[in-house]
Amino acid sequence: MLLKQVMQVVELLDRPEVPAEDVARLFSAPGVPGAEIHAERGPTLMFKLLIPGSQGKSTGGDAPTLGITGYLGGIGSRPQKIGLVSDADGCVATLAAALKLVQMHRDGDRLPGDVFATTHITTHAVIKPHHLVTFMDSPVDIATRNRYLIDSRMEAILSLDTTRGNRIINHRGFALTPTVKEGYILRVSEDLLQIQQDVTGRLPVVLAITTQDITPYGNGVFHLNGMMQPATVTGAPVVGVAITSEVVVSGAATGVGHEVDIEAAARFAVEVAKAFAGGSIGFYDPAEFERLVNLYGSMRHLQTLGQACAGT
Repeated sequence: MLLKQVMQVVELLDRPEVPAEDVARLFSAPGVPGAEIHAERGPTLMFKLLIPGSQGKSTGGDAPTLGITGYLGGIGSRPQKIGLVSDADGCVATLAAALKLVQMHRDGDRLPGDVFATTHITTHAVIKPHHLVTFMDSPVDIATRNRYLIDSRMEAILSLDTTRGNRIINHRGFALTPTVKEGYILRVSEDLLQIQQDVTGRLPVVLAITTQDITPYGNGVFHLNGMMQPATVTGAPVVGVAITSEVVVSGAATGVGHEVDIEAAARFAVEVAKAFAGGSIGFYDPAEFERLVNLYGSMRHLQTLGQACAGT
């Protein structure tokens, strides 16, 4: 269970200012390199933590490397709103999963492969219009976020984000997206569905995504939210972990986070890390992906802003 870790992270984040030294202190443990924390405009703290594996590539091994990223607009919108907003849940879940992995490492439960945990912390983000409800808009541009949050060493990525501001899914808890790789929306990973089912004790839930959602922000088309933006800057397979609700909730609403839903998403990320770092699961079928590319060609152009945007 990760409820304690969720509560620790909420206590850390739910205040007007989040000092970088407090964040670093929470994730400090023997054998774990200190968290990389960089201040950007906003102010925004860009957070990256490596939890080394016993056979991880960071120490000369060959076990797979997983990335867990909390991709959002902001955790708060002071002074307009006091408290954590709905959009904060992806950040909270990512940091809770990272804290659990650090504590496991400290206690001797080292995973075979490396795990990167990344997110950004902004307590003074701007509220922006979005259909159907308002969202949070990070003061840090998307290119800067991608540079900090998506590491080339990640061989697969879980992207955690609140996804309540829509009528696409009507389920309280968390849902998974199909795997996205190099512009292709692939079949949903059966391995991940099984872990979701094990973690929740319920039938797995899948969030529908579209071609628009896997293209970069800035091209003028509708995006459900920013959860799939990591897929625009990496060749690694990306799966969204969407923290969801039965009803439409604004990303800027406060008092709407459910600790049990955040905990389930964080626990899912930890279980995926265990299995992926041990080489026992996959995010996609490499042979089938290769066949798709051979049959239909590369879809990497969907990772760009497109011809019209490139020419402006």
